[in-house]
Formats: sequence, structure tokens, C-alpha cells
Amino acid sequence: MIARRTTIVVTLGSTLLLLALWRVDASPQRVWEGLGKLGWLIVLMLPPSPGGALPDLLRALAETLAMAFLGTLLAALVALPLAFLGAGTVVANAWARFTIRRGFDGLRAIDSLVWALIFVSAVGMGPFAGILALALPDIGTLAKTFSEALEATERRQVEGVRGAGASRLLVIRYGLVPQALPIMLSQVLYVFESNTRSATILGVVGAGGIGLALSDRIRINNWDEAAFILLMVLATVALIDGASRWLRLRLIRA
Repeated sequence: MIARRTTIVVTLGSTLLLLALWRVDASPQRVWEGLGKLGWLIVLMLPPSPGGALPDLLRALAETLAMAFLGTLLAALVALPLAFLGAGTVVANAWARFTIRRGFDGLRAIDSLVWALIFVSAVGMGPFAGILALALPDIGTLAKTFSEALEATERRQVEGVRGAGASRLLVIRYGLVPQALPIMLSQVLYVFESNTRSATILGVVGAGGIGLALSDRIRINNWDEAAFILLMVLATVALIDGASRWLRLRLIRA
């Protein structure tokens, strides 16, 4: 019986895969030709070179980091009070929590790249559009994770503060927040790390930063400079990844 079900699942999965490949025209010839062109592009990327524009590229990279930092900070500041409204340990009404959390899901449902296209049209090209595009979906993400952190707190500490005669506000301040704060900070660091990568992509659609420089190089076929920019982004993300992981571990263990 189990073998029969496995055969059915494998057959259906294989059929769906073949249909999907046929629908996107992923023929063996097309894949082979694409790999050949990719190899040609890699040859053009070697050796990577800043093309005499290293100071400009460093400024663009700093702009990308500023976008990621400010977008994350703005999202965290807005998400924090919203998280209390979506936490069962703070708001007892289930329907109110359900409505608020669906609002979080609505913000998270639209990718930052789509928001970037909208904000570039609304406020013009530049890092300001990128900051807003990063912040808006992150508000929903952080508010959701913050509220879950508040709900995962130890009840004994909360009851101890309440038993001492503290008001509801003081119970939240001294019973919930100290327990959830290290987890919240670690989540903010993770989002900042993710936003560093996202900010690069947003620059391609006009939100400024190193992504805009990368888009310009690709458009004029300066592939050696494009490779140098990619290496800069990879090195920056690796450094931030290592630093944020170390900080997250320290915060969680604190």
C-alpha cells in the first residue's frame, strides 16, 4: 500500500515537473545554449576590475548599507507597538488579534521589490524609495515575530510581577518585555542582514545604492566591473552575516 502511494506521488510529481518545464520552454537545446552564453559572460568577468571608480563604488555600497539600516530601524520602531496588539499575552480578544495579524500578513505578502517600483513612481528614484520599500514589508514581518516572542514568554515571571500588585502596563514592562527583548533584537539583526542583500536588488529598479551601479555596468556590458561589484556585495554580506550571527548568539544567551 505504501509502495503504491509512493509510486502515485512520484508519477504525479514527475508529470507536473515535465508540464512546468514544457510551459516555460525549458528545452534541452535552450538550456545548453544558455549555459554556453553564461560561460562566455564569466570569461568577460575575469579578472574583476573597479574600472577606476572604486571611490564611487564604495560610496554606493555605503548608501546601500544605509538603506538597509534605516529601513530595518524604521520597520522595528513601527512594528514594536503593533506587536503588542497582536500578542495573546497582551490582547485577550481573539477576533481583534486575528484582524491585526491578518494586517501583518497583508504587509508581508507584497515583496519589497514591488514596493520599490511603487515608491520610485511615487517619490522618485533614490535611496528614500528604497528605505520605504524595505520598511513596509518588514513591518509586517517584525510585528508578527515580535508578537510571537511576546507570546512565548514564561508565565511565572509575569504572574510574579502581577502578584506584586503591578498595573497592567507595569506587568508588560517588567514581565513580558525583558523576556522577549533579546529575541526581538536578534530578529532585527537577522532582518538587517537580509535587507543588505535586498537593498542591492532594489537599486536595480532605481532605488539607488550599489544595485544602480551594477545595473549600469550590466547595461553597457562592462562585465569585469559588474563582477567586482558582485564581489563587493558578497564580501559585505559575509561580514554582516558573521557579525550579526555573533551578536544574535550573545543576545539569546544573555
